[in-house]
Amino acid sequence: MRYNCATCAWSDDARRKRFQGFTLSDLLTTRLTLLDQPAHHRLIAGSQIGLEKEGLRVDPRGHLALTPHPIALGSALANPRITTDYSEALLEFITAPHRKHDAMLAEMDQIHRFTYANLGDEVVWNQSMPALLPDEETIPIAWYGKSNTGMLKHVYRRGLARRYGKAMQCIAGIHYNFSFDEALWPLLVDENVGNAGQNAAEHQSTRYVAMIRNFTRYSWLLMYLFGASPAISAGFLQGRPHALERFDADTLYLPHATSLRMSDLGYTSTAQAELTPCYNDLPTYLDSLFGAVSRPWPAYEKIGTIQNGEWVQLSTNVLQIENEYYSTIRPKRVARRGERPLRALASRGVQYVEVRCMDIDPFVPTGIEARTSRFLEAFMLFCALENSPSFPDDGRCMRSTNNFGRVVKQGRQPGLLLTRDGEPIGLREWGHDLLDRIDACADLIERARGETGYREDVRAQRAKLNDADETPSARLLAAMRESGASFIEFSLEQSRRHAEHFRANPLPAADQEAFADQAATSLADQAALEASEAGDFGAFVATYHAGLLGRIST
Repeated sequence: MRYNCATCAWSDDARRKRFQGFTLSDLLTTRLTLLDQPAHHRLIAGSQIGLEKEGLRVDPRGHLALTPHPIALGSALANPRITTDYSEALLEFITAPHRKHDAMLAEMDQIHRFTYANLGDEVVWNQSMPALLPDEETIPIAWYGKSNTGMLKHVYRRGLARRYGKAMQCIAGIHYNFSFDEALWPLLVDENVGNAGQNAAEHQSTRYVAMIRNFTRYSWLLMYLFGASPAISAGFLQGRPHALERFDADTLYLPHATSLRMSDLGYTSTAQAELTPCYNDLPTYLDSLFGAVSRPWPAYEKIGTIQNGEWVQLSTNVLQIENEYYSTIRPKRVARRGERPLRALASRGVQYVEVRCMDIDPFVPTGIEARTSRFLEAFMLFCALENSPSFPDDGRCMRSTNNFGRVVKQGRQPGLLLTRDGEPIGLREWGHDLLDRIDACADLIERARGETGYREDVRAQRAKLNDADETPSARLLAAMRESGASFIEFSLEQSRRHAEHFRANPLPAADQEAFADQAATSLADQAALEASEAGDFGAFVATYHAGLLGRIST
């Protein structure tokens, strides 16, 4: 192996002393030492984070709101901060990228306060698993106006309804977007990870994909520490077979589950089950998704794209579009207007990653607290710096998937065993080993940012490993038992409290006006798009699909 460590002034003895007490690999130690040079601290401090938080609008009784997206919130198509996901009632709040967690969380708080000023008596359901849902036909699909662009988004969601059912699309979560300073990647050269002959963009993509491999290996830890959906409303499954237990007359659960949202009760299908990219390199990942958006699937062919003169899905392929592939993490690149996400990745490489497995924290008004956000930064740094060998063709990629699946359903089971390098290991033992390494990364972040709190946030997670009752999933079930409330009753009461918090703390007048102006601008932008996008929708869809014609490669 070769590392760009020409400026590394630490001796081996100094390095060992610096990280004494940590269980670290040689590679992780070397990279931490390299980045602990004062000249490199700015690269760690240059990381950017952003949030996307979903939440269902519900009426005062906890039933899904059937009202249109509030016009005071602007255009769901064009407002960069407030949009909708699957359903017209499924709000999505989006922050800009930030270098500071406090600034990011402050923006998320502002978005909530502006929204609550315009919701009337409705409440945002602050829980990942849905509120009381009507029958499938009644759940409203999000509407984005009459432009071809807006209709593309709407028809895509019609297709999701046909493929997965509407109730599944009402599950909510938090997406954590993360990027490193691009000047960091040239320092992390590893001849065993295919750096030879790569330009800067290719090398950056290689390193991001290596980070994603490690995320795949270790993200079970996030589900144990932060999973907060061990129970669901009994009506959610609407007659589907399941292996859940009765918590009470109105609630189903698994006693040791951490995140039923991320289990096979969530966004899955037979067609997608075939898509298991192991993220060994970006071209392989792109080829896998390109095949999925290009290959017909028999069940979807039977549906067709048009029924009774109305578009019902964008294609009959395994995936209508690449974003339909549901994964715990995605490599991302900001696409240009009209550019397909896959084409953007293929043309310019990975720019950031989107972590998609985080549950909404029902005990926090904005759904995520600063401690969690900071821990995620340290976790992502660990995934980037730790050794990340490619997955061989011997099932190790599937073992990582199996560990994840075991933890979301059984994570708090005493003595639970996972599989590491083909051998059984206790969740608790492995978890503490990982926290040792994440702690070392948190230590570096503190010095690089000139802030404290990161290592304390890691130490707080050790308490959860030592006592499963401290996890959010266990706390939720305990609170329900103590109050005698069902899942719906408890979640509605929590959501009401959060609503009262935001309504009692309205935005200052200047901020309120700025948000209102942005909403008004978005409505004008949608109207302008509808005026300019005339023409046959079928031709528009064909042009959109043509954006991926030819082999995708980097």
